[in-house]
Amino acid sequence: YGLAGNAYSKKALKKIFKLKKRPNKNPLIIHYENFKKAKNDVLFNEYFFKLYKKFCPGPITFVLKKNSKSKIPSLATAKLNTVAIRFPKHRGIKNILKLSNFPLAMPSANLSSRLSPVDAIDVFHEFKKKLNIIIDGGKSKIGIESTVVDLTSQPRILRPGIISSNEIRRTLKINLSKKKTKTKSPGMMKKHYSPGIPVIIGRKPKNTTDAYIVFGKTSEDSKNYFNLSKKADLKEAAANLYKIMRKIKKRGYKKIYVSKIPNSGPGIAINDRLLRASK
Repeated sequence: YGLAGNAYSKKALKKIFKLKKRPNKNPLIIHYENFKKAKNDVLFNEYFFKLYKKFCPGPITFVLKKNSKSKIPSLATAKLNTVAIRFPKHRGIKNILKLSNFPLAMPSANLSSRLSPVDAIDVFHEFKKKLNIIIDGGKSKIGIESTVVDLTSQPRILRPGIISSNEIRRTLKINLSKKKTKTKSPGMMKKHYSPGIPVIIGRKPKNTTDAYIVFGKTSEDSKNYFNLSKKADLKEAAANLYKIMRKIKKRGYKKIYVSKIPNSGPGIAINDRLLRASK
């Protein structure tokens, strides 16, 4: 779920940053109906078109060089010469983008550094009466944020997601850069995706007063155990991650312990979220 505003309006952007309590150095992702609507804001290249053809619309964000003709204020890009853009697949937001004559800046509809919302009720609990309207699009099918790939030079993954680095590498037929870079997109802050209570990775709780997130079949089962996927499906685990973390917090647990999650495919994205939540 995203907190959406006119990406060309400085007033709308300021509202988004204020509502989220988001630091100005954290750029926003700009959403478009299709690539033709984005041509005045970014400079496309061959890497972009290969990935666009394969994965769009879908859960992938592209960081591209900003077009000098762009009307996007520097507030949305953290004063960088790059823009993060995405083409969402959900029918509801696609219709809104089709009817609008501007793109939408749309970070996740949560307070900065907190868990992303996966249904409309999450958004309501986060902001209460501070929002005039919440559009209910059902429960998020993927459950975690988009993969972010920087295409301004040698392609590199800035934020892992459900579309893996291997899929991107195979599509582009090149090796991806592993160089570290400054914050060019959301999801790069050290502390992020926090449920508001401590998260301890790779350890089992010593008592039942702390929650334990597990994955796959387990020989033990207790009321403080929360399984991401009993059938050890990493896509299902990703879809359940934030919902389970919210449920744990709501039930009054003071700490979350997490069992080992396989670090492959969607597991790379899950582990990235857990690591940042544990900071």
